[in-house]
This record gives sequence, C-alpha cells and structure tokens, in this order.
Amino acid sequence: MIDCRSVSVRKGGASVLDAVDWRVGADERWVLAGPNGAGKSSLLDVVAARAHPASGQVWVLGEQLGAVDVFALRPRIGAVGPGVSAAIPPRERVLDTVLTAAWGMTGRWREQYDPTDLDRAQWLLDRLGVGTMADRMIGTLSDGEHKRVLIARALMPDPELLLLDEPAAGLDLGAREELVALLSDLAADPTAPAIVLVTHHVEEVPLNFTHAMLLSQGRAVASGPIDQVITGAQLARAFGTPMTVGRFAGRFFAVAARRADQP
Repeated sequence: MIDCRSVSVRKGGASVLDAVDWRVGADERWVLAGPNGAGKSSLLDVVAARAHPASGQVWVLGEQLGAVDVFALRPRIGAVGPGVSAAIPPRERVLDTVLTAAWGMTGRWREQYDPTDLDRAQWLLDRLGVGTMADRMIGTLSDGEHKRVLIARALMPDPELLLLDEPAAGLDLGAREELVALLSDLAADPTAPAIVLVTHHVEEVPLNFTHAMLLSQGRAVASGPIDQVITGAQLARAFGTPMTVGRFAGRFFAVAARRADQP
C-alpha cells in the first residue's frame, strides 16, 4: 500500500522529514504518533499524493509518485483532515457532502449520480451512526457528528487506503470515545482498506490497530508492531519525557513517569 524510501520533505527552507523509511501492507492498521512538529501530517500529505518529497522515493498503491497521474491516484485514497473539512461549504447537505466524494468534489453542482451512489452514501451515513442527519447542513453538526460524516465521505469511493489526520482533535470525551469505538470496529473489518491514523495521544489509538511509527523532529524513532513501539522507552525517546505506558480494556494510556527525587 505504501513504500517510502529515504523520504525527506522541506518547507520554507527547513527540513520537516529526514530520510524516513516506511512500508504499509494491505491488511495493516497504522498509527503515526509524535510531538507537534514531528512531521506526521507532512508524511501523510506525501502518501496522500498531495505533496512531493524533496528527496527519496515513494510508492502508493503500487504507483510511484513522480511517474503517475496523481489525479488518477487520489480517488483511490480516502482522506480525513483539516484541509478536507475546510473545503466543504458549511451549507452543504450532509448526504451531498458524502456523495460528492464519488467525483472527488467538495460541493454539489450540476453533476449527476446513479441511484447506487445515493444508496451507498446513505448506507455509509447509517453505518457511521449519522444516517438521520442526511438532510441537515453540515455546518449545523456537532464536532463528533462532523467527523463521522467526513469518514463516511472518505469511504464513499471505496478507497484502497484510508488516511485519518487527527480525527479526534477538538472532540469532547464522549465524542472522542464514540469515534474511537467506531474506528475500532472499522479496523476489525477484514473488508476495510489499509488505515493510517495520525494522533498526538496514545489514548486515542483504537483497538485492532496493528502497527505504529513514532516520529520526532522529522525522523522515525521507532516503527513496527504496535506493542513493540508504544512503550514507555520508545515514547520517552519521541517526546523527550520519561513515560509510563499501560493498557486498560485493551486501550493504551500514558502518563509522565515520576523521577526518583519527586514526591
């Protein structure tokens, strides 16, 4: 699904990713974690075929960036992130917000859709628990409802790869837990696409995710099976703070570890 080899990205003359290697298989569910400015979203932009690396080679869905028409590649990738959210008019109907993803658009105009497209858009909204909101304007939804609609939109073209850039950001505790439960179910579905989720917080990692990569200052600190990566030692390397990591009901949690001289 993804094959990054020595990928580096520069923005404004500064290095934001430095020689990152990363491979994602078809049945894998990945978490990208790390502090602010680590390069997580920049890496996601590259594999979404919306940015090119300054150096290195990238293959996405078997196609090499720089040698493929990205406009043909992008419809095979579902994406949820701030850029997608900002592009959707707040007065857009919820059903149309999902439906227009079939054409790679962010607003309904004069294009025509088949009944099968309409049925799929409504089915996705139902599956994500917001089916009764199909006729509402997206700008009237709560943050949690809005995120569910954006995930339905990302799944509309039946993508081979699903990229989620901090989907729980800004949600209250209840909405966050509902979203994490939804993503846990999606990750467990063998028919779901390969998934990559960006987060700052290990508490937001859904169940059934299989792999993780930690980034810090543009470099990969650790990468591999999730139980080998989400550990106190590895998080301390990434965040620069001693960490204690545990699990409750299968979910990760992390707290700063006390030093011996602290009460």
